[in-house]
Amino acid sequence: MTTEPDEPEAGPVPGAPPSGMLAEVRYSLPDLLAEIEAEKGSASFAMEKLDQAEIGKLFKTKKVVRAKPKS
Repeated sequence: MTTEPDEPEAGPVPGAPPSGMLAEVRYSLPDLLAEIEAEKGSASFAMEKLDQAEIGKLFKTKKVVRAKPKS
């Protein structure tokens, strides 16, 4: 009993450059800026900023607290 995969096997895309070559991609600046503005207003972006602050706290250098010598 053999099962066939639901999706066809991924092969090279016709018209795409070989995997060893880089392809130049150009994006419209106004489109990119509009996308950034939309992401800034989203709740997920706010959570990312919060997570960065919490991560920064983990790696912040801590003060060394010494007990006062008893006399």
